[in-house]
Amino acid sequence: MKVRGSNPLPSTLIYYAMPLKILFKNDRILVIDKPAGLTVETIADQLKKEIPELQKLTEEKRYGIVHRLDKDTSGVLLVGTNPKAFEELQQRFKRREVKKYYICLVEGNVKQDSGVIHTLLSRSPADRRKQKSYPLNEPKEGRREALTEWKVLQRFAGYALLEVAPKTGRKHQIRAHMSSMGNPVAGDTLYGFKNQQTPKGLTRQFLHAYSLTIENQQFTSELPQDLQHVLENLQEHHDY
Repeated sequence: MKVRGSNPLPSTLIYYAMPLKILFKNDRILVIDKPAGLTVETIADQLKKEIPELQKLTEEKRYGIVHRLDKDTSGVLLVGTNPKAFEELQQRFKRREVKKYYICLVEGNVKQDSGVIHTLLSRSPADRRKQKSYPLNEPKEGRREALTEWKVLQRFAGYALLEVAPKTGRKHQIRAHMSSMGNPVAGDTLYGFKNQQTPKGLTRQFLHAYSLTIENQQFTSELPQDLQHVLENLQEHHDY
C-alpha cells in the first residue's frame, strides 16, 4: 500500500463485518481503504461509534464522510474527524482542490486514447435510480454540470482499462458518463446495456478509487485482488 505524504497507522482501528484498512489518521482527517460491498452509510454508522466527536456531525452529514463511493466501488474514502475539519474538507471539494483518480474497466472499443466528457446530469425520468446525461446547451434547471477526464491505460479484446479523473462530484458520475459514451463500466448492472458481457470472474462493477490528493497529501489504494484477477483473465485471453 503506497501512501505519500502521510504516516499510515496499522489496519486495526475500525471493525464492522470485516476490518477496514486505515490508510492515514491525524487529529483532522481519517482516510479509509473502502472495500466493495459496504455502503458509506454502514461505514458512517461504525465511525460514530469509534469516534464520539463525529456524533456532532449528524446522519445528514454522514458522520464526517466528506464524499461518496457507491456500495460496489472500492478505494480511498476521506473522513473529517471533527466538525471544523469536515467543513474545511467539504469546501476544498467544492473549490475543486481535491484530485481524485479511479481505475475503471469499460466494455467495448474505445477509439480514442483520451477524452473529456462534459455534460449536465440529473435523475433519469425513465429510471429514478439512475442519472442521465444532457448536453450543456439544454435547459439547466434541475441539472448539474459534470466534467470527467479519462485516458486509456490498456486495451483488451472487447474491453479497455481507463484512468478516470472526475472534476466534479455528481452522483454516479463516472458510471453515467461512461454509459453515455457508449462504453459502460464492466459489471455495472444499472448502467450497462442489455447485451453487456461480464468478464470472467467479475462479480461487481469494475470501478476503484485508487488515488486522492488533498492539502499536498496523496493517498493511494492498490487494485483489489478480485479486480486484479479479472485483468489477469483478460490478459491471458488477449495474449492467446
